Amino acid sequence: MPSPPSSPPPASRAGPAPGACIELRGLRKEYRLGEETVHALAGVDLTVDYGEHVAIVGPSGSGKSTLLQLLGCLDTPTSGTYVLDRDEVGRLSESELAEVRNRKIGFVFQGFHLLPRATALRNVELPLVYAGVNANERRDRAARVLERVGLADRMNHRPDQLSGGQRQRVAVARALVTEPAMLLADEPTGNLDTKTGAEVLDLFDELRSPERALVMVTHDAALAGRALRLVALRDGVIEFDGDPSESPLQVLHA
Repeated sequence: MPSPPSSPPPASRAGPAPGACIELRGLRKEYRLGEETVHALAGVDLTVDYGEHVAIVGPSGSGKSTLLQLLGCLDTPTSGTYVLDRDEVGRLSESELAEVRNRKIGFVFQGFHLLPRATALRNVELPLVYAGVNANERRDRAARVLERVGLADRMNHRPDQLSGGQRQRVAVARALVTEPAMLLADEPTGNLDTKTGAEVLDLFDELRSPERALVMVTHDAALAGRALRLVALRDGVIEFDGDPSESPLQVLHA
């Protein structure tokens, strides 16, 4: 009996996509706290091209976490526009936003967020389950990306059988398996020791691609200094955007 046809990969990208992956124009986010209006973002303009590696930094209250939520389509702006991989996010319904999060954004969190009773392979397969990819193709794609991050011999291990660095590699593989337009990392080395954190940063360097943008949100000056571009926020606006080596020292140590 012939096997069923494989599902088309929902996020397969046909070659390099030059130009802007992320475009923010006049992005504002306001919250009401009692009688007070908090201006978390006060008109942010930002363009990130495919292939760029950008670190976003800023002190507590700068708007960094708010920007992370908006970039990840986990919240919506009060005003302004956000275009991700040619989709204007503000025009999308909740179900369309969920599809964008699954297809176009690969999340890497500080706390790994792995299923504790599932193997590395199963954890990496999970986004493809939500995308409706059939079982055989899911396993093949998850196995390939685990090999890319150096875990070919750990596919059948559960998180509690892996080191912190290996768990973060599983998380990176899970983020990559849908071939997203943007890899969005929130303090990706925050739970790792210095040596293991450096190894994970080396992995991010190896995984740079002209087909996606890499955006890291961090307090870590060493991590920010590894990016090709630094964006520093303060009081809801961008105060620096450029080469990390040219940034004021206080920006990296905010």
